[in-house]
Amino acid sequence: MNSFEQMAAVIAQRRAEPMEGSYTCYLFDKGLDKILKKVGEECAETIIAAKNGDKAELVGEINDVFYHMMVMMEACGVSLEDVTREMDARAAKIGNLKQFHVSDHNT
Repeated sequence: MNSFEQMAAVIAQRRAEPMEGSYTCYLFDKGLDKILKKVGEECAETIIAAKNGDKAELVGEINDVFYHMMVMMEACGVSLEDVTREMDARAAKIGNLKQFHVSDHNT
């Protein structure tokens, strides 16, 4: 079991069996709006860390995004397997150029 699978298992367990003092349980108690707010905050902090060029800070913020995304996934019924399956399908398309719609920004 890799780190992502372990984290997904812990998050699912916290949802099924709430534990006093658990931050994950706090997020589930507050609901999807709170979880989504945290995802947005962590994404913004990740952008700032990348801009600032501090690799250690960036790695920490990326992990915060992953964690909060995984809580959101659990709340929305999306499994790590669902995401992996989609990533595998997209990886099979690597090298295929998309046709981009050209729009006139002057109108």
